Parts: sequence; structure tokens; C-alpha cells
Amino acid sequence: MNRGTHRLASAVGAGPYNRRVEPSTRFGDLTVAAFVDRLASAEPVPGGGSAAAIAASLAAGLVAMVASLSQDRPKYAEHAALHAEAITAARRLADRFLELADEDAGAYAGFGAAMKLPRETDHEREVRAAAIGQAARAASEAPFRTVQACAEVVGYAEALAGRSNRNASSDLEVASLLAVAAARAAAANVYVNLPSIGDEDAARELFGRTEELADEVERLADRTREVVRGGEARDPLEATEG
Repeated sequence: MNRGTHRLASAVGAGPYNRRVEPSTRFGDLTVAAFVDRLASAEPVPGGGSAAAIAASLAAGLVAMVASLSQDRPKYAEHAALHAEAITAARRLADRFLELADEDAGAYAGFGAAMKLPRETDHEREVRAAAIGQAARAASEAPFRTVQACAEVVGYAEALAGRSNRNASSDLEVASLLAVAAARAAAANVYVNLPSIGDEDAARELFGRTEELADEVERLADRTREVVRGGEARDPLEATEG
């Protein structure tokens, strides 16, 4: 979730984080400079979760670029099916990450609204606690989806390593490093919201799933780096049924 969320539990009335804020423009429609300007401002969104998703979108863009630079080149013809698949998938993921940046901001708004609910009576406190738990779950699931998508991106980066234009191979390493940073950053935003869910079993399960995926992202990134730096050419991927 976005920066400052952890402060809400102890300082409901403090600072700008207690305002319901929704971006008037989708982050994907902003220029890079405009997004960075918003990120640097005192406004609560965009924050860390959105920044993680944007970084992952850049990783996906690089994967698509490497595959595009390899397509229709006789030297890499045996990997043509992989290149075509990677281009389509990586472009889809790049768009998806931009959507996830907005989803993270929306999840923050929902959490902030729940924190602002009245708590004068027992009934109000009960309603507020339930709303916070539901909002915290949504605020954990949004960055979790970013971690999931990061695993897809780095999976394509690893697959392309040694099977794509060697002159652009370093871009695959960059893509994998961005994916690791994005996955770990998104995971941090999962973890910070888990205590507010109010369901220890659900929190424990989501924590475990997030850690497993983030570890897999790092493993695939390490493998990508090894292949890229080793300069080895690899055999085509075996076709999978179904």
C-alpha cells in the first residue's frame, strides 16, 4: 500500500494520510515527469505500491523490447515462437502494471475511508473494525497481484536469456532487476497491511504466498543474470501441450 499507511492505526487524525484521495488521472496517462512530481509531493498517492507497479511496467517493457529486437532475425529463428509469445505477454503485463498502480491508490483510499469511520459507540466501533479489516485485505491483495505479475515478467526474461538478440541481452538483466525490486517493494506493502486484516490465518497464508512468489522472482532473476553474463546460447524451449 502507499506510504504512511502504517501510521494510520496509531494516528487517525494526523496529516494528509487521513484524507480520501483518488487520482484525477490514471497514472498511466501521466508523463514520467508528472508521475515523479506527484510521487515527490506531500499527497498520499502515488506511494510505494504504485511506484513498485510502475517499475514493474518498465521491466515488462524491456522484455517486450528484447523480444521485438529478436523477431524475424534468421539467427534466432528457432526461437520465433517464444519471441512472439513474449511480445504479446510482456505488452499485456506492462499495461496491467499501470492498472495495478491505480488499484493500489484506490485501495489506499478505501483504507483511509475506513479509518475515518466514527467510533463513538460500540456499534460504530464494530462497523469500523469490520470495514478496516475488509479494506486492509484489499490493500494487501492489490500489491500481491503486483508480485504475481512480476513473477510472470521475470519468467519471460529468463526464458529469453540465451534465446534472443545478444546485443540486447543486458536489457533482460535490467528487466529482471527491476522485477525483483518491484516484487520486494510490493511485498512490503502486502506485509504492512496484514496485521489490520483481523484474520490471522488469512494473513499467514497471504504472507506465505507472497514470500514464495518473491523468492521465485529472485531465483529467476539470478538465473537470467547468470545466462546473460555467461553469454551462452540455449536450445529452444520445449513446446508445452494445452
